[in-house]
Amino acid sequence: MRSIQPLRSHPLCRKKVSFFSILSLCLAKNFFLDAIYDQGSRRLFSLYAKALEAEDEETEEEPHPDPNDENHPGMIYVGRKDDDGRRVGFDVDNGIKYIFGTSFDSTHKDILESDLHHEHYGPDSEHDLPDRSRGKTREQVLHEKRIGKLDLSKGPKPFGWFEEHPLDGGAVPPRVVHVEPFFIDEAPVTNKEFGKFVRATYYETEAEKFGWSFVLSSFLPNAETLETAEVDPEAEDWVATDKAYWRNPEGPGTSYKYRENHPVVHVSHRDAAEYCKWVGKRLPGEREWEAAARAGHFGPNNRTLYIWGEDNSTEVAKTYANLWGEGAFPWENHAEDGWRATSPVKTFRPNAYGLYDMTGNVWEWMRGGKHKSRIVRGGSYVDSLDGSFNHAATLGARATLHGTTTTGNVGFRCVKAPKRRVEHHYVYENESVGPQLALEDSNGNRRYSNQQQSGHAFSDYGDDDDEFDEDVIHDPTKPRPDEKRGRKKVVKPRTRTSDEL
Repeated sequence: MRSIQPLRSHPLCRKKVSFFSILSLCLAKNFFLDAIYDQGSRRLFSLYAKALEAEDEETEEEPHPDPNDENHPGMIYVGRKDDDGRRVGFDVDNGIKYIFGTSFDSTHKDILESDLHHEHYGPDSEHDLPDRSRGKTREQVLHEKRIGKLDLSKGPKPFGWFEEHPLDGGAVPPRVVHVEPFFIDEAPVTNKEFGKFVRATYYETEAEKFGWSFVLSSFLPNAETLETAEVDPEAEDWVATDKAYWRNPEGPGTSYKYRENHPVVHVSHRDAAEYCKWVGKRLPGEREWEAAARAGHFGPNNRTLYIWGEDNSTEVAKTYANLWGEGAFPWENHAEDGWRATSPVKTFRPNAYGLYDMTGNVWEWMRGGKHKSRIVRGGSYVDSLDGSFNHAATLGARATLHGTTTTGNVGFRCVKAPKRRVEHHYVYENESVGPQLALEDSNGNRRYSNQQQSGHAFSDYGDDDDEFDEDVIHDPTKPRPDEKRGRKKVVKPRTRTSDEL
């Protein structure tokens, strides 16, 4: 072995690293014998230089921001909290698990309370919560799902099928779901707030572009228009009224003045999403919304039918929600709660989280769904308690509308995700990015377009002057040490995403 005396001038020696630490590093990587017999001590320093370079590139992960330090005016935090009422950080699972679905179906009682605390992912997780509660193993559940008999009585279901309860439209049967923590507006967006958005951006709603919107027949200022007006074929009590939009809720001659604190209506799904984007928020997911509406009543034992409990009397309901009441729809509204149509936000009592109008007043647009079948939740002032007409205004109340639908009983509220650490990973230059577009000429020759990003966006990796034996075992997901590949640092996508995206 050559003496290392001439190498004292090497730049690596300035790092004050002992020779024994170099030896231990090389021994850990099984490179020591190759370094001794191939190129001597200079080879040893070259390997250590690579190790130092790799360690410099591996940046330490920053800690997650403390969710207790983040607050937004007019928004409520929904997420796990400890016994002292402080928000749990992102170092552990700080989301919420609860039983999602209709409030009428009693099968949620078959789900044990322990299922809400079980991690539904990993090698020991199972697909069916009731089966796990009965003591079946993961293999038994999968075996039954693969070779079990099919129930052909109800026929095949198309992709994305959602089984709805006939009274409130909620999911059947109820099941355990998980949502990440989030902030949600304590009340629906009002006419005053939406007006600021319109004046600042000169935004034109889709009801203004189309020139009409749906108005309840009993609210029309001129009853003679009912003889020639067009109605919704699926809801004949809603009339297509010309020039009705959020400023003129019942059409020409009406105004939103003196209703500035009422929820904004006659807004489409896109109108709601554009407003949320303007204020730096987004529309809530369906599961997020129901988690906020249930306000801690997540388990099978404390799950309730309404936000106030199980009492279905009008005397109790009128203190919590703006509903139609006991009169015959759509011409008799006795206004037991004090309002025939929309009411100012924060008029009625909030739920346990401090959220207003989670039931009644207006339906609220949700994120996700299909354009022809967008989701709304919460019920509105035209709904009943028991589902005798329209929807039952329960915690599971759910309906779907076309994304361009604008009516006098649909509004929205916004949510915002708390700040989290941005995680990164490396993408290599010749890494597969999916299928390429093939252009075929008149002779049948195909030419593939280069869909990969240009090489200048990647940094060089590896040295050309180092040769490694073929028998050295390396990770196939990473480049070989003797291979020159470019790479770049990109934001790592979230490993867990919500189903309603």
